[in-house]
Amino acid sequence: MDATPPLHLKSRKKPRQARSEITVEAIFEATIQVLLSDGIHRLTTTRVAARAGVSVGTMYQYFPHKQALLYALNERYLELLAQRMERACLEQHGAPTATMMEALVTSYWEAKTERSDVTRALYTSVVELDNSALIGAFSARMDAATAAMLGSASDAHYADISLVNTTLISVVFGTVRNVFERNLPHSVQMDIRRQLIAMCQSYLLASSN
Repeated sequence: MDATPPLHLKSRKKPRQARSEITVEAIFEATIQVLLSDGIHRLTTTRVAARAGVSVGTMYQYFPHKQALLYALNERYLELLAQRMERACLEQHGAPTATMMEALVTSYWEAKTERSDVTRALYTSVVELDNSALIGAFSARMDAATAAMLGSASDAHYADISLVNTTLISVVFGTVRNVFERNLPHSVQMDIRRQLIAMCQSYLLASSN
């Protein structure tokens, strides 16, 4: 994620070699496990190091404290999500808008629900962070990917594509987060997903000229 973290949340170093990358991946996975089992308030770098099977000294080579670790974890999550959504949008270039919307909503929904417990844990972890730079960088990438997709639609043209795109993304992302926060039953989630697709398709049809 192309974002400059606040100085106090910056990692000490980035992994450069395969072995270091494996170590950091183990630390990230251990962080998720501790978040799920113990909660945000009991998460410490010592607990994470023990769960990851690394020394506290190794942990501190990368992350000086808990907040820097959580920032890096959220940065990694948003980077993977951005890459996934960019691919999904690119695959829909030139398609009809109805097809685009079904693919966009489905891709984002599935990305968030594959490990819904992890998504929920990450939502709670950001309460301790200044992650505005991360969100800004992620939003910019999503805006660019979805606007390019809509601009290539085979059956529509938008006079103010920026406004249409921002409205659309706000509705999709906001709805998915609301569904998570309310912890709705799976059957209700699937009904909402279908309604969200239909709503987005109708909005794009009404906004086209």
